[in-house]
Amino acid sequence: MAGVNEDLWTDVGLVIRSDAYRLRAVEWLSQAVRIPTETFDDMGPVGSDNRWDVFGAFHDYLRAAFPLTHSNLELTTVNTYGIIFVWNGSNDTKKPLLLAGHQDVVPVDLATIDDWVYPPYSGYYDGQRIWGRGASDDKNGLISILASVETLLEASFEPTRTIVLAFGFDEESRGESAKKLGVELEKRHGKGAFLMIIDEGDGFEEKFGTIFAIPAVAEKGYLDVKIEVTTPGGHSSLPPEHTSIGILAGLLVELESKPHPMRLERRSPVFLTLQCFADHAEGLPASLRDSIKRASHSKEALLDLERQLAVDKTYGSLIGTTQSITMIDGGIKANALPEQAWALINHRISTESSVEETMAYDADTLRPLAQAFNLTYITFGGNTTEQRTGSSRTLRLSDAWGTALEPAPVTPIDRETSPYALLAGTIKATYNLHRDLTGDNIVVSPGILAGNTDTQSYWNLSEYIFRYNHQDSSNGDMTGLHTVNEYITVDGYMEMIQFFATLILNVDESTLP
Repeated sequence: MAGVNEDLWTDVGLVIRSDAYRLRAVEWLSQAVRIPTETFDDMGPVGSDNRWDVFGAFHDYLRAAFPLTHSNLELTTVNTYGIIFVWNGSNDTKKPLLLAGHQDVVPVDLATIDDWVYPPYSGYYDGQRIWGRGASDDKNGLISILASVETLLEASFEPTRTIVLAFGFDEESRGESAKKLGVELEKRHGKGAFLMIIDEGDGFEEKFGTIFAIPAVAEKGYLDVKIEVTTPGGHSSLPPEHTSIGILAGLLVELESKPHPMRLERRSPVFLTLQCFADHAEGLPASLRDSIKRASHSKEALLDLERQLAVDKTYGSLIGTTQSITMIDGGIKANALPEQAWALINHRISTESSVEETMAYDADTLRPLAQAFNLTYITFGGNTTEQRTGSSRTLRLSDAWGTALEPAPVTPIDRETSPYALLAGTIKATYNLHRDLTGDNIVVSPGILAGNTDTQSYWNLSEYIFRYNHQDSSNGDMTGLHTVNEYITVDGYMEMIQFFATLILNVDESTLP
């Protein structure tokens, strides 16, 4: 980093890398993990469901832990627990930076408590790692952002460009809080008002002998399809040829045997990642490198590359629309014929597809079986109903929760003087500083996030949206996400704090609008 903030960046870097600061930062995150801000899919509105009350305790903790942030930034709460901090800059003609994160965590399955090395809400520090739910998703991100702001305030930094922080509180369940935050931010600042948005995402790791950081420039879409079969009931001693459960089983087997077709297109974020691998990955197999390079200009080679990648579960899942059977229910008694059985299919929709195309594929795939089982077929809101004469049996497909989401707009990356270039420079500078390196030691490549973040509510705020955690994926920090033994290495966490401090300083001195 070189510019007007270079000396401050160096000084702050020395502070962050000191032993005293390390212990202070450990306490910040450890205490945050100890507050079990769990969210569940069945929670009622704020004010009517006391499970939300724990977020009040979390806010109390943040006020005590980051006093300068609370006294120097403007704080607004939205829907009681949504947080917006505004650090006003001296130049209001420059577009603000928006840093996002979420306060909530996925619940801990009580049946797994004994499988945790340390209790899930202990925030235990073993000298190398901080353990507990939220340590790596996403209290590490939220606390790193606040720590960087608090530290810059302690260094008397006064921003030129306004910095905005937005923290939702139900990202792990419904994401409704971020929708309200998005509305409030758009009302205050307007559409397209932000220079760029950074939210949680994948980090960096070694691939093919080279270190790659892969900020996601897009997210896949989302759809939960409920498949519901209804049939007449009766006594189990007089069974029909197929019960509703048996029919449902046949439908699910059919779906799993016919996954959604995969399409690799040159404009897709995954292809951009592959191109970076071909250009920079030292250990990439020569045949794969050649296939990627030829696919850049040959349709036949592109199809051949698509076939190669289809057998790789990681790349196949990133490129295509995935389907996972995640829930199932049916029957109420051993000796009673089930009158209803249903299952849930979770789809992550390719950036080259859509919600409508995904629905149509599922409907077309199951249509022959609806006919074979003599089921009246009702698809997605009753827009298409195929009545079977004399049949009281039905098959219904629906958007289970009404939460279907189109794939996110793809962030532009085609200009050297762009928010993407600024982010890439910040990643490189942070990586080198943390390791006392010089030169170019990490490759930054655009990518895609298979899951969804709160940025789904911020599309109107900026065309430059990046999902990225400056976190080393190869050291195990992300293996405990949504399961037992979640932790973050303190080295990785300290580097995250350094990343956000570097980003704020870089954005502040940038000549971008």
